[in-house]
Amino acid sequence: MAEYRSLLEELAQNITAEDLEQLKSACREDIPSGEGDAIATGHHWFAFLERHSKLDRANLSYIEHIFEISRRPDLLTKVVQYRTQVLKISEEDEVDTKLTRIPSAKKYK
Repeated sequence: MAEYRSLLEELAQNITAEDLEQLKSACREDIPSGEGDAIATGHHWFAFLERHSKLDRANLSYIEHIFEISRRPDLLTKVVQYRTQVLKISEEDEVDTKLTRIPSAKKYK
């Protein structure tokens, strides 16, 4: 669990206010009306995703997808490294996960 929290902390530190607006826009369909304004930092965004079951220690596919469509390969690479090194989940193990974008993440390694 400590590695997961460290990952979220590192990701949050690399999300600027401008980035946050882009990330919120990328997942606007999953943010109920009126709740978007309460998400003011990367930490708030991750907490929101956890509360709404979009993110947890063993399921990072949602943020992988959001980082990819938001053109943040640096953050995507950090998540993929966590998944493959800490969780020991490889590309082959996640074939059935529809949101995971591993092939495109490989080019950023």
